[in-house]
Amino acid sequence: VQLQASGGGLAQPGGSLRLSCAASGSIFSINYMAWYRQAPGNQRELVASITSGGNSEYSDSVKGRFTIFRDNAKNTGYLQMNSLKPEDTAVYYCNALIRDSKFIYRNLWGQGTQVTVSS
Repeated sequence: VQLQASGGGLAQPGGSLRLSCAASGSIFSINYMAWYRQAPGNQRELVASITSGGNSEYSDSVKGRFTIFRDNAKNTGYLQMNSLKPEDTAVYYCNALIRDSKFIYRNLWGQGTQVTVSS
């Protein structure tokens, strides 16, 4: 079981990007998905999370601008980022708690995807 993140890139201030996090392998269920980010010189911080029931939470810095959602049929989570600011520039990581087909829980990380917000 693994996670594959995609969708990063360069955006102008005020622009939008959508990140995707696809889980693959022998999956029974995905309990929890989250996005973290890490800017140079900073610690990794939690940006947004969503439970299997669809309950979401956001950091204060992105609340009202970012939306986390998931497509359970595709085992994929998303982070829609609107009204981007230069301070959103970071490497973004997806994280998920997955129960595999042997009913073993796995806390997995995707590879980082770079988001750069600059004019």
